[in-house]
Amino acid sequence: MTFLEIRFIDLVDIFLVAYLMYRLYKLIKGTVALNIFIGIFAFIVFWLVIKSLNMDLSSTILDNFVNVGVLAIIVVFQQEIRRFLLLLGSKYNLHNKFSFDRFFESKSAGMMNIYIKPVVQACEDCARSKTGVLIVITKNSELLDFVHTGELLNAVISRRLIESVFFKNSPLHDGAVIINRNKIKAAGCILPVSQNMELPKRFGLRHRAGMGITESTDAVAIVVSEERGRISFFQNGRGEYNISIEELEKRLEEAGLTN
Repeated sequence: MTFLEIRFIDLVDIFLVAYLMYRLYKLIKGTVALNIFIGIFAFIVFWLVIKSLNMDLSSTILDNFVNVGVLAIIVVFQQEIRRFLLLLGSKYNLHNKFSFDRFFESKSAGMMNIYIKPVVQACEDCARSKTGVLIVITKNSELLDFVHTGELLNAVISRRLIESVFFKNSPLHDGAVIINRNKIKAAGCILPVSQNMELPKRFGLRHRAGMGITESTDAVAIVVSEERGRISFFQNGRGEYNISIEELEKRLEEAGLTN
């Protein structure tokens, strides 16, 4: 018998743990939670060293901390855990794959995709007039939690309607417009704000909200700056800034949102 026997299942176990650690790192990279995670990891290493040296008193004290550590981690990382579960649910969305709505839904290109031309035209007009815009376009998830934070519209997508919503004297201009299945579902919606430290400081809450919603869901977001009239596009927690109307239309097409 060898000193260290490694089975195939052990290699699978190591791979799974390494993958989970990598995904967790990617999830909290650029946020203040990364420093907390490093501190927890250092504490665990210290605890394992204490146990291996058979230091009974220190080990007993640290064991009590570890016993309640799971609850502490849930409290500290509640936003990151929620984001991870949302991403997992969006990636393996069984409801959308096997729902009766999809079974009876028409498979034509016009029904399956969002007609996005009025959105692009509205963004062009708002960029020219330096009107602030935050538009979220759903994919698999309908974002009902966020839809219900605003005013329900369920309106046909219209260039003029979008411009009216974001007009500076409109009571709904500070929130987000959420578009789902060829309809403007709601306006004035409240979105989660990203804590990503890599986002340039010159960007305000509108850009942080656009990044935040795409960090936790599979939706895409369009932001028009009211200071400079520049257009930004967010997807998968990443942003492209100061893009042209042609580039915006291309990004929406690549995301599968145009017909």
